[in-house]
This record gives sequence, C-alpha cells and structure tokens, in this order.
Amino acid sequence: MMAIYPVASIEEIPSGAFKIVQIEQRSIGVYNVKGDYYAVHNYCPHQGAELCKGVVCGTTLESQVYEFIYGRDQEILRCPWHGWEFDLKTGKSLFSDKVRTRTYPVVVEDGQIGIVIG
Repeated sequence: MMAIYPVASIEEIPSGAFKIVQIEQRSIGVYNVKGDYYAVHNYCPHQGAELCKGVVCGTTLESQVYEFIYGRDQEILRCPWHGWEFDLKTGKSLFSDKVRTRTYPVVVEDGQIGIVIG
C-alpha cells in the first residue's frame, strides 16, 4: 500500500537546498533542483556512506578531446566518501548502468512536500 508522508513546506527547501528526513527507519534526502523536488535514499550503494552529506554539483558533459563542458548544475549528488556520482532525478550512477541509489516519488500539494513510500 502506498502512503504519502509530509516532510516539509516548500519554504523550508528553497531552490538549491535540501533536507534529510526520517521515514519508517529510512533516511531520505529531499532536494529542490531548480524548482523541482527529488528524494533519494541517504545510503551510498558502494560502502554505505550517508550519501546526502555529499555535495550537489554538476558534471562534465560529453565533448571533444581537451574540451571540458560543465553542465547539469545542481543535478548530481557526489558521495562524500569516494566521490561516486548519482543523478538526483533518477538515482542512476554516472559511471555504470548497473549501479543506482533508490529514489522516491515526491508530491507537492498546497505548499507541502510529501514523499511516496510503498
């Protein structure tokens, strides 16, 4: 059965900010990326670090040799222990199709942010 857990008001998590919440013994980071909200499990699949204590950044995009193009600003979460990078929107790692962190659907209604579990 799916349930929506209210976690914050939209004022509590302005653009570029995040909040770590506890829901049913799960630690979850809720992020505001340019006005859209995403929720990721606060656990790195590599060695169990608190993933949401890492920096939110961008990454280099595909480009020519010796050309470095920075993009996807505020969309990438980097693990604080070993630097593994994950897409905040999908939970997919940037380095392997087989590695990901869990994500949760987020709903916003009447100025309240909720996470869907179930």
